[in-house]
Amino acid sequence: MDQSFQQFHTTTTPLQGRTNIGSLRERLKKDGLDAYFVPHEDEHQNEYLPEANERLAWLTGFTGSAGAAVIFLDSAVLFTDGRYTLQSRAQTDPLTFEHADFSTSAIIQSLSRLNDKARIGYDPRLIAPSSLSQFLQATPNQEWVACLPSPLDEAWGTERPEQPIAPVVSWALSYAGIDHAVKRHEIAAKLKSKGVGAALITAPASVAWLFNIRGMDVIRTPLPLAQALLHNDGRAELFIHPAKITDELRPHLGNEVSIKNPNEIEASFEALNGQKILMDHNLTSVDWMNRIEESGALPMGGDDPCSLARACKNETEIAGTKAAHVRDGAVMAKFLYWLAHEAQVSLPTEIEVAKYLESLRIQTGMLKDLSFDTISGFGPHGALPHYKVSVDSNLKTAHGSLLLVDSGAQYLDGTTDITRVVSMGEPSFEHKRMFTLVLKGHIALATAHFPAGTTGTHLDILARQHLWAGGFDYDHGTGHGVGVYLGVHEGPQRIAKAMNTTPLMPGMIVSNEPGFYKSGQYGIRIENLQYVTKPSMPEGGEREMMGFEVLTLAPIDRELIEKSMLTVDEIHYMDSYHSLVFEKIGPLVDEPVKSWLKTMCAPL
Repeated sequence: MDQSFQQFHTTTTPLQGRTNIGSLRERLKKDGLDAYFVPHEDEHQNEYLPEANERLAWLTGFTGSAGAAVIFLDSAVLFTDGRYTLQSRAQTDPLTFEHADFSTSAIIQSLSRLNDKARIGYDPRLIAPSSLSQFLQATPNQEWVACLPSPLDEAWGTERPEQPIAPVVSWALSYAGIDHAVKRHEIAAKLKSKGVGAALITAPASVAWLFNIRGMDVIRTPLPLAQALLHNDGRAELFIHPAKITDELRPHLGNEVSIKNPNEIEASFEALNGQKILMDHNLTSVDWMNRIEESGALPMGGDDPCSLARACKNETEIAGTKAAHVRDGAVMAKFLYWLAHEAQVSLPTEIEVAKYLESLRIQTGMLKDLSFDTISGFGPHGALPHYKVSVDSNLKTAHGSLLLVDSGAQYLDGTTDITRVVSMGEPSFEHKRMFTLVLKGHIALATAHFPAGTTGTHLDILARQHLWAGGFDYDHGTGHGVGVYLGVHEGPQRIAKAMNTTPLMPGMIVSNEPGFYKSGQYGIRIENLQYVTKPSMPEGGEREMMGFEVLTLAPIDRELIEKSMLTVDEIHYMDSYHSLVFEKIGPLVDEPVKSWLKTMCAPL
């Protein structure tokens, strides 16, 4: 195929960080700073970034999607979570960086090495007020200095890529389900009831959802980088680079939405002099808060008014997502058939596996992008939850271990994310035992019923219970929210050990992905997407309960299942799930894939 979405680069040189930190430190000394805080997030608080905003990667060499660094004049600390423990060390210079777990407390602990009255620099465009407040309270003897222009951006200089200016297009009502005028007026009414003059929307996903638009400024996620002001009468102003405006955008937005240049936003703030402007203190940067205050308007902290509404998908969005998963399920059936037959003989490399899967998605004629870089990890690489294969790291598969493939697609009607594990050659009993422990947790979460008010934190233990009983665990969340032709990682809902206060609500899409990782040997993760169903009364019950309906449709490798470890109910679930897979996917694939799929989906 001449079209390709995933690029495979050589590994970033660890020495890059030593050189670039030297350039940054020269500017810190010039500005009288003792340390500088560098988050991964950009001005839009994105997870996936355009190249121009990959500041942490440029500075350190670490290319993961989450982390931070503190640069001192004589040392540096890189903070990453459990997904990136090995990757961060491989990509960074060991003589330059210390490594620590990614948490606010760990960052604060690192700052304790500074003397009283030390000056800590930060870019106010890259940090939210809630985060800065925590740092200020924990370091009362140090001074936090907002640095604009950014010394890091100055150090990057002319080598820094240009900001993206991809066209912004409408997203059809047949996919969105609700006209953007209806969305605007419903949210505006809530703003008015709270005495708020307008809401500043800076999260690109919220901008995209609110106006039923999509863009291509960010890899893997169809986001337009823009801001919006939603007034309490339903009118809105969309601040966007003029080069991004397409011919069909203006008629799509209509008369109640003004398209303006980003440099006009201060004038709009000033027009709201004395009025409250709602901004999300967890998503909207300190810089925006300062600019609102300077204009004479009053910044008011609160949740992004779009995030919860965006998370609770309407019937049209759910129907589109189901269609996307059926389409992607047919792709996965062909892919898994290939892994079970040809790949067992040819023993492809990790890159060849990822490219073959991508080629199948391209053949649908409906792929817009991958939803993230395919994680194709064989053997020891499968033990790295967010492994990113490169030309340098590319392993050839071999009999005797497991291949983990975590992948997803962006279609106009939905976003997919699926992980499957297959055995190259005959699996060992250990492989089957650990796979089945993970599967039991997956089934427990998939079949959970819960009352209104239940959060993902309450349910997380269901997926870990069988691993915990054996003395095992995994160092990542169990489930993340997913958008509809938007981000593959989306809040505010989440299923994880960490506290999450957002209740699971009907229409929310979440992943179900427990795992097990044996360092240096293999990894296991079983991931389906599912959505929260409407409350219903169980027979003979007293309270309405919600549950999950599965979206992902692809067989789970029965050769890795140790049936003797499953209960009768768990076997029934697997048989029901595989029956559904064959019913929906069987008619879409040709022989001999269909014949193989029938065998894979036969009752246990």
